[in-house]
Amino acid sequence: MLIPCLEAVIKPKIEYSTFSIQKRLLSFIMIVAFIFFIVIIRLFILQLSSSKTLQLKAVDQWVRSLPLTAERGKIVDRNGNILAISNTSYDVYVRAKEVEDANLVATYLSSVLNMDYDIIYKKAKDVLISESLIKLNVSEQTALNICKKGLKGIYVSENIYRNYPYGKLLSQVLGYLTVDSIGQSGVESYYNKTLSGTNGKFLTQSDVRGITLNDSLNYYVEAIDGLNIALTIDINIQNIVEKTIEKIMQEHKPKGVSVIVLNPQTSEILSMAISPSFDLNSVPRDDVEELMKLTKNTTVTDVYEPGSTFKIFTLAAALSENLTNINEKFFCPGYRIVDGERIKCWKTTGHGSQTLVECVQNSCNCCFMDLALRLGKDKFYEYLESFGMGLATGVDISGESSGIMIDKKLVQTVDLARIGFGQSVAVTQLQLINSFSSVVNGGVLRQPTLLKNYFDNNKNVIYNNLNLITNTNINSEVSKTVRYLLEQSLSKTGEKTFVEGYSIAGKTGTAQKYGEDGKISAGKYVSSFFGFINGEDAEYSLLLCVDEPSSGAYYGSVVAKPYAKEIFEGIIKYKNISKHSQEIETKYIEVPNLVGVSISNAIATLETLGVYYEVSGEGYKVLSQFPSPYTEIKKDTTILINT
Repeated sequence: MLIPCLEAVIKPKIEYSTFSIQKRLLSFIMIVAFIFFIVIIRLFILQLSSSKTLQLKAVDQWVRSLPLTAERGKIVDRNGNILAISNTSYDVYVRAKEVEDANLVATYLSSVLNMDYDIIYKKAKDVLISESLIKLNVSEQTALNICKKGLKGIYVSENIYRNYPYGKLLSQVLGYLTVDSIGQSGVESYYNKTLSGTNGKFLTQSDVRGITLNDSLNYYVEAIDGLNIALTIDINIQNIVEKTIEKIMQEHKPKGVSVIVLNPQTSEILSMAISPSFDLNSVPRDDVEELMKLTKNTTVTDVYEPGSTFKIFTLAAALSENLTNINEKFFCPGYRIVDGERIKCWKTTGHGSQTLVECVQNSCNCCFMDLALRLGKDKFYEYLESFGMGLATGVDISGESSGIMIDKKLVQTVDLARIGFGQSVAVTQLQLINSFSSVVNGGVLRQPTLLKNYFDNNKNVIYNNLNLITNTNINSEVSKTVRYLLEQSLSKTGEKTFVEGYSIAGKTGTAQKYGEDGKISAGKYVSSFFGFINGEDAEYSLLLCVDEPSSGAYYGSVVAKPYAKEIFEGIIKYKNISKHSQEIETKYIEVPNLVGVSISNAIATLETLGVYYEVSGEGYKVLSQFPSPYTEIKKDTTILINT
């Protein structure tokens, strides 16, 4: 048997090196496949994910645009009077890459626009900048003349600027715009999106150097104008209020004055005025700190201790719970001792025995301490919360504060007594007058508002504002009794003499101010008056606050009440409101000289004359008086005597 050759039987094993053709080919194929995979993924991303962004970049490279500013909506009052309006002006631009003769362009524009030649020439030669602004807000005729001149490289664009026909009226309410027409404060800020609309563009095709192509396509993206806003404000009432405020600023030189006129049936704000103020057509932008101070709407941002005006809520709650009646007698020795602490009435000598009607007339602290203590912590807080105390009203003004109430768990009996006559509680002015309105209108608490509706340029109403409603814990009968008592507090004789022939109800307030250290600031007060034209359908209520009067007088009956009367007289005349009774002959008296007289004799003299009076201090002799001796005054004027 033959044995084959070993080489013939066993095939030799072939060894390939790492760098063999086969392995190199396989590696090459894998690399190419990977590259193609990356390219495909990248194409996928570009086509589906980034396509819009790239298209926009491409468009941006071959088109040039001029802005077309949307017309900002008008702001009008409830009667259609324009409070803010946008007027058209024109902006002039230069595109240096298109300018053929920079000298000619600079010479012409410097002459027409009354500008420096060198500045314009520099911009007309600077080809590194695609478009340079030459001047803002040129007139329509100037813009037309520039266009007619036909110099290449010069463009004109429409621009909108804001005008306020009433200047400084309503400055904190309306607010102002930035130089880019963005609402910065007030209504302009709160309703900025509604008013501003959407800007448009005018696009032209250009080459890589930015030069407009001949016979190129132009694209026009139309601007969408903003909606117009009608406010609840009545500019005629605002004018009446502002004139009175100026008078207070001149005569009493206070730190500030604010007035709100509100419809107590609807909580529509008819007037809101604050002084100091500024002209909306000349915004002081150079001093940011001063600007922030002047634009601050203190009627909703700042809180203060309301003092005696707050007694209205204590009165309404006690009457609603049948804890008192108009014939009940109270005795005031000039103080109450609560939790071992002596709390003084404003009249430290005491009011003696008096009915509830007289307590309201005299604004007796002792009476309202008694009523608060009768209500008790839980019940009193239940009423105050139903009146909206400690809660923001939800008004359409930015920066509203909610007021300050002591946590019910922490309230002591002495705190409760103080809250009864308006201490140990802090409110905003808008919160206070809106809560008062719920007492006046039969117990309905509404959300106060500045907005009446939106409407377009064709006067079609787009949206009517409907403010929120909640109910308080009082009924119409209690409301009627409170209105009666507040009317009596303005006329001790029962006659309609506050504004002759008209039923006006109200309450004065004098509150001490606190410093940053939490302690009472000596000699600093907020003098206030709340009042309304009486009736079940009363449409006009007002709150007037004078912050830190410096004329020497500070009682609300002296500093605030007379000016509130002037505002009511103005509103009555403007609205032609019919008299509620026959006109009573106005009686005048000559103010007696009380300086140096004992306080008891001075009071006896004033009571004999049948006039109102306030006593400041705890001395036994009169040091000064206001008005001064021998001045002729109306009999219903309040006389202030300082001891």
